[in-house]
Amino acid sequence: MRYKKINNGLGWLCFAIATATYILTLEPSVSFWDCGEFISCAFRLQVSHQPGYPLFAMLGKAFSLLSMGDRTKVAYCTNLMSALASAATIMFLFWTITAFAKKLILEKNHRLSQTNTMLIMGAGVIGAGAFTFTDTFWFSAVETIVFALSSLCTAVVFWAILKWDAQAAEPGSDKWIVLIAYIIGLSIGIHLLNLLTIPAIAMVYYFRRYSRINFKSGVVAFLISIAILAFVQFGVRGYTIHIAAYFDLFFVNTLGMAFGSGALTFFVLLIGALVYGIVYSIRRQKPMLNLALLCIAFIYLGYSSFAYIPIRAAANTNLNNTHPDNAFTLYSYLNRTQYGETPLLSGPYFDAKIIDQAEGNPIYRKGKTKYEQAGKRVSYTYDHISLLPRIWSTEQDPQYAANVQFYKQFLGMADGQSPKFADNMSWLFNWQLYQMYARYFLWNFVGRYNDLDGQQNAKAINGNWTSGIFDGGKHLPRSVTNSINYTPLYAVPFVLGIFGMVYHFRQKKRDALIIALLYFFTGIAIVLYVNQTSLQPRERDYSYVGSFYAFAIWIGLGVIALAEMFRKKMNARFAVMGSFVICLIVPVLLATKEWRSHDRSTKMTPHDMAYNFLISCPQNAILFTYGDNDTYSLWYDQEVEGIRPDVRIVCLSLFSSDWYIHQMQGTMNQSAPLPITLSFDQYKDGVRDVIYYNDAHIAGPVEVKDVFDFITSDDSRTKVEYQNGESLNYLPTKNLKLTINADELIKKGVVKPDQKDKLAKTMEWKFNGNYLTKDNLAILDILAHNNWERPICFTATMNTESMAGLQPYLYKEGFTYRLIPLKPDTTVQDQYSKTNSLVMYHNVMGKFKYGNYKHARNLDNVSTQQFYEVMETTFINLAQGLIKDGYPQLALNALHQFDAQMPDINPDIDTASKKYFLAETAYRLHDAALGGRYIKSVNDYITDQLDYNYALLQHNQQEGLNIRDIQISMSLLSAMVDTTKNNNETQLSGQLYARLKDYSSKFSVLQQR
Repeated sequence: MRYKKINNGLGWLCFAIATATYILTLEPSVSFWDCGEFISCAFRLQVSHQPGYPLFAMLGKAFSLLSMGDRTKVAYCTNLMSALASAATIMFLFWTITAFAKKLILEKNHRLSQTNTMLIMGAGVIGAGAFTFTDTFWFSAVETIVFALSSLCTAVVFWAILKWDAQAAEPGSDKWIVLIAYIIGLSIGIHLLNLLTIPAIAMVYYFRRYSRINFKSGVVAFLISIAILAFVQFGVRGYTIHIAAYFDLFFVNTLGMAFGSGALTFFVLLIGALVYGIVYSIRRQKPMLNLALLCIAFIYLGYSSFAYIPIRAAANTNLNNTHPDNAFTLYSYLNRTQYGETPLLSGPYFDAKIIDQAEGNPIYRKGKTKYEQAGKRVSYTYDHISLLPRIWSTEQDPQYAANVQFYKQFLGMADGQSPKFADNMSWLFNWQLYQMYARYFLWNFVGRYNDLDGQQNAKAINGNWTSGIFDGGKHLPRSVTNSINYTPLYAVPFVLGIFGMVYHFRQKKRDALIIALLYFFTGIAIVLYVNQTSLQPRERDYSYVGSFYAFAIWIGLGVIALAEMFRKKMNARFAVMGSFVICLIVPVLLATKEWRSHDRSTKMTPHDMAYNFLISCPQNAILFTYGDNDTYSLWYDQEVEGIRPDVRIVCLSLFSSDWYIHQMQGTMNQSAPLPITLSFDQYKDGVRDVIYYNDAHIAGPVEVKDVFDFITSDDSRTKVEYQNGESLNYLPTKNLKLTINADELIKKGVVKPDQKDKLAKTMEWKFNGNYLTKDNLAILDILAHNNWERPICFTATMNTESMAGLQPYLYKEGFTYRLIPLKPDTTVQDQYSKTNSLVMYHNVMGKFKYGNYKHARNLDNVSTQQFYEVMETTFINLAQGLIKDGYPQLALNALHQFDAQMPDINPDIDTASKKYFLAETAYRLHDAALGGRYIKSVNDYITDQLDYNYALLQHNQQEGLNIRDIQISMSLLSAMVDTTKNNNETQLSGQLYARLKDYSSKFSVLQQR
C-alpha cells in the first residue's frame, strides 16, 4: 500500500511539473501549419483534412468553452488541451517506467525494500522528467495539434497492458484488455499512430498467457499481432465503411430508398452480429471468443466518433474537406485517396514508363436521387518494376520533376543514368532512415545545431544534430552558437538510454523486446510504410514521437543499471542515491538547454501575419491562397475570431475539387457566393477534370468570357476527339483579354478618378500552362462574370504558377496582390514588386500587426525565415513604390516603421539579402545612419558565414560547403562596397573592400573549378 501511494503521488508530481512547464511556455494564440485548421474545426465543429480527427475536434470544442465567450482566448484554451494531455502522457510514462523497473527489481531481489522502492521511483522520475523536456514532444505540447492527444493514447494503452500483466492471474483482469481496445477505437478519432502499439501489446499478452515460449511460437504470435493491426487498420477502420457504401448503393440505386438507408442497415446488422456473438460466447463458455468479440465491439464503440464526420458534413459547415456526407465519399476521405497510392513491396522507380493501363472498379459519387458512376479507377503497367521501391515517383505526380531532381542530387546520379537497386537502398538508408528519422532521434537525445530545415544535406549544419562535444574545433558561425536554438546535449540522454537498453536486454529480454517493438513500430516502421518521396514541406519529427517515448523508458531504466554498477563498490542505499543524483543531470540538462527554444509564451506571429493578409484586402474581396501557412492561420482568424468575415478565402490547392468549388458557390460568414456560373454538372468529378490546350491559331487575344463559354459548351463543335474515342472540350488559345470600362471601374471604386488615364483599354494576358484544371476553370469563370463587383486578390506568398498569368496586372497592397487593370509597366523588371503605393501605405502603416516580433523570447523558423523575409520584401516594395510615385517622406516613414517594429536579425542569406536592399533604400532616402546600421548587420552575418565556410574549405570538408551562400555573400559584399562608396561612407567602404579582397583570395580555388 505504501509503494502504491508513493508511486501514485510521484506520478501526479510529474504531471504537475510537466503541466507547469507547458503552461508557462504555451503559445498564446494560433500556431503555424495545421493548428489554425484544427482550432477552427474544433470551435465550430467542422470537417478538417483527411483522414479526419472527430474526437480531437469534439474535445477541442469542449476546451474552447473555457474561453467564456472571449474568442481571442479560444486558441489558448485549445492549446491548453495539448498541454494537459502532454502532461498526462508524462504521468503515464512515469507509471510505465516504474512498472518495468519493479519487474526488474523483483526479478533480482524478490522483495520491495525501501531502497529498492527509491530506485524504482528514481528511474520513473528521471525517465519521465527527461521526456518532458525533449524537443519534439515539447513542441507539440504547446500548440493545438493531434500529436499531443495521440501520445496520451499511446501512453495509456501501454500502461494499461502493464497493469493487465501485473493482474493477469486475478479474475476479471481482462477488463484491461477491453479498456485498451476501447482507447484504440477512440484514438482513431485523434490519429492513427496509436494503432502501432498493437504488436507490442500483443506480445505482452503472449509472454504472460502462454507457458511454452519459444522462437517458433514467438514468430507466430508476432505475425498474429501484425494481423490484428491490419484487421483494425484496414478491416475495422476501412472496409467497414467500404461494405456499408455498397450496401447503400444497393438500397438507393436498386431498392429506391433514401441515401444512408443501406449504410444504416449494415451497421444495425453489424451490431446485431456482435451482440449475438458475445451472447453465444457466454452461453457456450468460450472465453477467448468472448474477449475477442468484446474487444472488437469496444473498438467499434470508440470508432463511432466518426459518425461526427458525415453528420457535420451534411450540415454544410464552412470548412468541410471533401464533403463526406455519404459512405463512398467517407471511405475515400478515410483512405486519403486523393493523395494517390504509395508502393511498398513492389513498384516503379522514378525512371519507369507507363506502357499500358487498365480500368478497374467504378468510382461512385452521390447524385440527386441515386449514386452515379464518376469513372473508373485506373491501374498502370510499367516497363519495369522493382522490389521495395524507395526512389519512386510517377509522371502523374505534380511534383515528379522536383522529386527526380532531388533523387539525382542526393544520390549523385548523372543525367540519363538509370537508378539501380543499390541506389534504391542508398536512398532508404541514407535519406529515409538516417536523414528523415535518425537525425530527428538524435535531435532529441544528442543535441541540435538549429531549427532550420535540414532535409537536403546530411553534412551541413542547418537542421543537423550535434552533441556539442567537438563543436569547439569546428569554427561554427556565431549565428549558430549564439542562437537559442543551439541545444547541444553532449549525448548524455542518449548514453543513459543506451545504457538502460543494454542492461534491460541482459536482465529481462522479454520486457526489453516489448519496448523494442514499441520503438520499431512507432519509428522505423512508419518510415518504411510511409515511403516518403523527396523533400517534405517541413521536418517530420513529430510523426515519430512514439519511438522517442519508448526510448525514454530506457533512459529511466538506465538509473537502475547505474545503481547496480555502483552496488559493486558501495552499499545499496548510497548506490541508489548516487545514481539518481548523477542521472538527474539528464532532465536538468534537457530543461535548461531546451527551455528558451520552446518558450512560445510571447509569440503572436502566426495570428498577426494571418491578420495582415486579411486586412490587406479591400471590402468583400476574393482572396486566393495556396495552403498551409497562408491559409490555415487565416481560417483561424476568420472562423474563430471573426476577423474580416467579408473576405472570401479560396485555397487554390483545394479549388481543383468539385466539392470545394460547390462550397464556394454558397454564402460563407458575411461573404456572398463567388460569381461562379458553372452548374455542378459542368464540373463534377469526372467532368472537365482536364481541358487540354489545342492551338486553334486564333489571331490576337480573345475575350475571357468567349473562351469560357467555348470550353464549357456541350456543342460537339467545341470539342476534339482523342484516340480513345472520347470527345472533350479543349482550350483553343492561351491569349486572353478583358475589355475595361473605365467609368464603371471608377464608379465601383476599383481605381480613383485621378488614375483613369492609367487604365488599360483591355486587360491582356497569356495563360501560363498547357492545360486547364478545375481551379483554372473556376478562376476564368470568376474573371468572366465578376464584372469588377468584388476585388480579386492573391497572397504575396503564393507561387507564380498559380496566378494564371495575371502578373502584369497584380499590384501589392500589403501582404496581398490586387488585380487592377492598369496599363502594364514594362519598365519594371520585377513584376512582383509593383505596388498600389498609397493604399499599401495606409494598410501597412495604419493596420498591420507585428506579432511581437521584436520582443518575443522565441521565434520559430517559419517566423524567422518565411515571414521575416515577407516583411522585409513588403517594406522594400512599399518604400520603392512610394519613391517611384513621388512620396519619399512616406517611404522613409515606412523604413522607420520596419526598424521600430522588427528585430535586426539575419536568419539566412536570403533575409540578409533583403536587409541589404533595405539599407540601400535608406541611403537613397538620405538616412545614412539607418543604412549604415543595416549594412553593418549584413556584413557581420556574411562575414560569419564566409569564415565558417572557409574553415570547412581549409579542412577539406567540401560536402558541408554552402556554395550558394558563398556566391551570394560575395555578391552582397561587392554591392555593399559600391553602395557605401557612392554614399560617401569612405571608411566603411574601405573596410568592406578589404574584406571582399580577402575573401576573393580565400575562395579563389572555388572559382577555378
